[in-house]
Amino acid sequence: MVMQKILKLKYVLLFISATVSILFTACNTSADKKPEERQKYIIPDSLLRALTIDTVTTCPLVDAITLTGSVDFNQDKQVNVYPLVSGNVQDVKVQLGDYVTAGEELAVVNSSEMAGYSNSLVIAETNVTSTKKQLDAQKDLFASGLASQLDVTSAQANYDQALSALETAKRVLKINGNNTEGKYIIKAPISGFIVQKNVTNNTAIRTDNGTNLFSISDLEEVWIQANVYESNISKVHLGDNVIITTVSYPGRVFNGRIDKMQNVLDPANKVMKVRIVLNNPGYALKPQMFASVTVTNPENKQSICISSKALIFDNSRYFVLKYNGNGDADITPVEVLSTLGDKTYLSGGVKIGDHLITSQAVLIYGALNN
Repeated sequence: MVMQKILKLKYVLLFISATVSILFTACNTSADKKPEERQKYIIPDSLLRALTIDTVTTCPLVDAITLTGSVDFNQDKQVNVYPLVSGNVQDVKVQLGDYVTAGEELAVVNSSEMAGYSNSLVIAETNVTSTKKQLDAQKDLFASGLASQLDVTSAQANYDQALSALETAKRVLKINGNNTEGKYIIKAPISGFIVQKNVTNNTAIRTDNGTNLFSISDLEEVWIQANVYESNISKVHLGDNVIITTVSYPGRVFNGRIDKMQNVLDPANKVMKVRIVLNNPGYALKPQMFASVTVTNPENKQSICISSKALIFDNSRYFVLKYNGNGDADITPVEVLSTLGDKTYLSGGVKIGDHLITSQAVLIYGALNN
């Protein structure tokens, strides 16, 4: 019985010893095992073939400020059409935005004044006929000794006055459209677009009303009116080059020069207006469009220059992706001096000759961070 207890105790001790040995070995194995190292992201070949790589260079540093502005009519090539007679407008033939040619009819006005001008013409023609007959009669009487020279002179004066009155009536009628039916025809004085229209059919108009009926502008040239705040006045000069962009054409750049500065501040918003005259092929720029005007002033300095497409903005800093070859790229912080269109000027972070990724940069940046 005692021997059985001794054997049983021996088996228990052996079991405990084996268990402790196994646990000790497992702990040593776990302690010796090193964590797997994080693998760096390598750009796959399929993406690499589609990438655009640009090289860091140097460029003349350009100081630039951006102004707010808007597209306006070229007021030197805009005509306002005012009524020359009173009356009721009938048969308006054009609408806002229509293109018209010089001499084209815009509307018809039924006018008592035009009827009066026609009546004056008829009266003047009648007077000419009457005074001519009287002059001829006086000349015949003078030849037969029945009239004096004074009578002939008086008849001649009446005839000359009648001719003058006829010429005046013709000129007045011609100035007002030369219509003898009591109608005034409103015609386009120049070719261009109807940019303002203030009449409709049956509108009563008067010559003492200062409102124009139509405004016409050719829009082949437009003005860009930009606002310069007091803090920027010293940075803007007559003749400065400008780059103009609009919301309507985000990828299109219009180049021009400042050709007029008003040199006075608007009392309401304390800005000085500057003007840029632009050719407008295809009438792309429409009056009242908002425009961003960047005024550029080249400096006598060189700066590191990269494509603006290479920039990544994250965590309040700018970064670029420097490409090392074989699908390897590094995230590199940079210091931006200024950005002008598709060029960005840097004060450091990369060096001349470095290769930067300029397409899919945000996608690769996210993969490298993860």
